[in-house]
Amino acid sequence: MTLEELAIEVEGGRIDTVLIAITDMQGRMQGKRLSARFFMEEVAAHGSEGCNYLLAVDVDMNTVEGYAMASWDRGYGDFVMRPDLATLRPLSWHEGTALVFADLVWEDGSDVVASPRQILRRQLARLAALDLEAFSGTELEFIVFNDTYEEAWKRGYRDLTPANLYNVDYSLLGTSRIEPLLRRIRLAMEDAGLYAESVKGECNLGQHEIAFRYAEALKTADDHVLYKTGAKEIAAQSGVSLTFMAKPNEREGNSCHIHLSLRSLAGGMVLAGDGPYGLSKMGEHFIAGQQACLRDFTLLYAPNINSYKRFQPGSFAPTTIKWGVDNRTCALRLVGHGASLRIENRVPGGDVNPHLALSAMVASGLYGIEHELPLEEAFTGNAYASDAPQVQSTLRDALADWTASPLAQEVFGAEVVDHYANNARIELAAYDRAITDWELFRGFERL
Repeated sequence: MTLEELAIEVEGGRIDTVLIAITDMQGRMQGKRLSARFFMEEVAAHGSEGCNYLLAVDVDMNTVEGYAMASWDRGYGDFVMRPDLATLRPLSWHEGTALVFADLVWEDGSDVVASPRQILRRQLARLAALDLEAFSGTELEFIVFNDTYEEAWKRGYRDLTPANLYNVDYSLLGTSRIEPLLRRIRLAMEDAGLYAESVKGECNLGQHEIAFRYAEALKTADDHVLYKTGAKEIAAQSGVSLTFMAKPNEREGNSCHIHLSLRSLAGGMVLAGDGPYGLSKMGEHFIAGQQACLRDFTLLYAPNINSYKRFQPGSFAPTTIKWGVDNRTCALRLVGHGASLRIENRVPGGDVNPHLALSAMVASGLYGIEHELPLEEAFTGNAYASDAPQVQSTLRDALADWTASPLAQEVFGAEVVDHYANNARIELAAYDRAITDWELFRGFERL
């Protein structure tokens, strides 16, 4: 939707509300509902203010210490949400509503450096300087429950009823059970400018995946955030709930496999070639960079305590840092051929922030290209049983690698490294204080 098209809809009374949205550290949409007339008259050209604590809080929106950009000492002032009008679109699941994503800048017009969208923009600018652009697709899995979000909350998320009571991986019968919900989500996302390719059942009870067509990396990240929010809103409107949590129970977790490829700015293939595995030299360096940087950047792929509980042998979530050709036991999987050749990063779960994960993948690929890293032989067989370097098993380990990484400092800068390290420390401190059900059941009577 263009600004001119929005003006016609507003004048005709068909749109009366515009959401202006940013992506926060946790990958969530935050922002305001604006009068459409006010958006047209003021905000489209000048932006709208928001409290800078939006990038300095925990999941519960509690103010916490340790952030340089926002604190009580600094007064929790405003930053500016500057609309990116290329992202303007209608939202059919909210009556009379459109949405626009915003870039975050300070009052003087400079970037809010720690904003996920600005972090990705900087990595894409580095690519563009080499006459390259990134295309990506993200595959998000979710689990549907026949309970409302309010019912789930009141039950402490226990004894919920999944939409399917057995494994429905690829089952057409299984997806038909909730096709009205799945169809409504697909069509709503199509109306919002996403290209829905398919839907399939997955292994966990009530687990499904809607796949969307690849797009330029920034659009993919924005669409991913909108899809997660919209799917939850549509589920709530339908009287059910769904979760993208990485590991909500002891069965298969919710993954978010991220596919990434590069093209020249003129549209030419750059990863495919006549070398081994159908790769060009640049393609080899690109994948070698993904492998070399994975431990340094795991914090951006697996940002939460729960993220690391996916990484179990035989779970289709990786445990070793290997790459292979169409090998789902590896952390990095080469798929496609020719123009469709791409790398799939299987580390992220459904809780990932797509702007940060794509930033890490682009930065990794650039590192490999700029240093002409050699690519090791593709792994064949069961990577779970290999003696390769391991994907970190805890957030604490990933935090240690992130903060000790000269590469993270070089690529993202000290402000970004410190900002997201502090976020991890806040989560770890909160977790360390919590008394879990596991502890109570183990120790209340028997210890």
